[in-house]
Amino acid sequence: MNNFTFNYIETSRFKLRILEAEAYQAFLKSATDQEIAYYIGIPYHQITYERTKGAIGFRTFNKSYKMFIIVDKATDHVIGHCGFHTWYVDHHRAEIGYALYQEQWKGRGVMTEVLRAVLTYGFDRMKLIRVEAFISPENIASLNTVKKFGFTQEGLLRNQYINNGEIEDSILHRLLVEEFQS
Repeated sequence: MNNFTFNYIETSRFKLRILEAEAYQAFLKSATDQEIAYYIGIPYHQITYERTKGAIGFRTFNKSYKMFIIVDKATDHVIGHCGFHTWYVDHHRAEIGYALYQEQWKGRGVMTEVLRAVLTYGFDRMKLIRVEAFISPENIASLNTVKKFGFTQEGLLRNQYINNGEIEDSILHRLLVEEFQS
């Protein structure tokens, strides 16, 4: 494998590999499918340029992203991601999203540990003043996770997403920098 260089932040159990728009684009142009599978954690049989581009996103004229690939320190395996997939740079606000790739990691406090580090990074280093989370009313685990960090529910967005062919509502939650700091 090529020796790609990524920046990391760490928690007690995880290394968070930082993917930024420009570096990620360069990585995609030169990486093999096996390298993409290893560094990003998408199963090898699902790797295509379109799939990877859709999963992470690219910078546009008014927004960007910063994604953190969750790597288990004990095994060096990618277990999920957490990050700001819709970052309005000029407005200092971003939408957060996260996922764990295997059931064995769910319910073990992973996202609580990781989200604390990612939110701190967002407010301190990215200078965010607002973070938004759009969560399905059916996703109780995610709703409970954002409540732990003091996110406030702002509203219900009807028919906002299509998930596996089904139209879903989203509950909009927000966390302001001063709320996170207190």
